[in-house]
Amino acid sequence: MLDTNQTQDFSSLLPGQSSQAGASRRTALKVALGVGYAATAMPIMAQTAIKTSAEGLRSGEAIYDVEGFSVPFYFAAPEGKTNLPVVLVIQEIFGVHEYIADTCRRFAKAGYLAIAPELFARQGDPSSYAQMAKLMAEVVSKVPDEQVMKDLDGAVAWAGENGGNLKKVGITGFCWGGRITWLYAQQSNNIKAGVAWYGRLVGTASELTPKHPLDQAGQIKAPVLGLYGGQDGGIPLTTVNQMKDALAEAAAKGNKAAKASTFVVYKDAPHAFHADYRPSYRKEEAADGFARALAWFKSHGVA
Repeated sequence: MLDTNQTQDFSSLLPGQSSQAGASRRTALKVALGVGYAATAMPIMAQTAIKTSAEGLRSGEAIYDVEGFSVPFYFAAPEGKTNLPVVLVIQEIFGVHEYIADTCRRFAKAGYLAIAPELFARQGDPSSYAQMAKLMAEVVSKVPDEQVMKDLDGAVAWAGENGGNLKKVGITGFCWGGRITWLYAQQSNNIKAGVAWYGRLVGTASELTPKHPLDQAGQIKAPVLGLYGGQDGGIPLTTVNQMKDALAEAAAKGNKAAKASTFVVYKDAPHAFHADYRPSYRKEEAADGFARALAWFKSHGVA
């Protein structure tokens, strides 16, 4: 059993990996995944942060290979069980720290194999940054969407080799990860449903981020539940309404995933209302959103 305040090497779970791969993992990680909180996320609200026990779970760090790079990730699953539904848990800009690891354990308690890959591992260690502007400029802004999509495909492949049922895969993500949730639902055939928490829907096209969720609403392949805050200063409700309209247009043309997709807007909630370790946390809305996420996955064949 892994104590959540310790680091443990789970590379023995992965067939065919060597000590060299383990060294690559340590080089990429620099610090343990799922331990502590990112400095840029301060102040931390310890009194509201949820602590989910790892009792009854198999959990910890591991790696999988994508085009020669060892992608580190945190995972949690019910102990001793296989053929599990899978959920990819996608990080905020702060990387895979304690909050994301705890969210994985919450899904594991609900019967899932939950996997949170560190999607910034090639660009840098988000936990080493104390200034938001530097983190955004030096790490987050340098992450290509194409790279992220491939890394998520790698996580799905790992799940299939380690107790996951690849016919039952979902994805959920927060903030930066909410946008990625939309993109993966639009570009991948691996998942059955997604839940996007306050993910940005529009943006400026660039070489690394050529398309945004609104741009390819008509191509969506898996239904997405969007959970948004009515008081989110960074994501105007006008963009949510634009996405609703684009999905309705796609639905009218016969796109079933677009027709099934929907939004819940919590009128008084700010951005990051699920982040229980931050001042933005709203307990009631967060609990309702998580319950809706579980129900969404169940209703769309993930659970």
